[in-house]
Amino acid sequence: MSVTFVITMRSGAFLEIQKEYGSFSDYIWHWTDGKVVCETGRTSSELSDRISKDLKKRGMKFVGTTVIYAYLQAVGVLCSHEQGCFLANQKAEHHNSYL
Repeated sequence: MSVTFVITMRSGAFLEIQKEYGSFSDYIWHWTDGKVVCETGRTSSELSDRISKDLKKRGMKFVGTTVIYAYLQAVGVLCSHEQGCFLANQKAEHHNSYL
């Protein structure tokens, strides 16, 4: 599922998050205090569990923990590059370095 589909399902919840946090990006990054989390070999985590639960509570659908985990990887909150990957040592320390 793409984030676009989630937004379509409950755009009001997305807009409420934007209003509360300033942006959806700020909402996502607040869970880690703006820091990148590095871990490998997983498809979900305590972090994705908490975000998934919060989004569901806000009325969003299709935001299970595995979907959220993959999203966090895609946007750079989670660095899951295995040792030996050329990107493993190039992670950003803070989300502002991605902007």
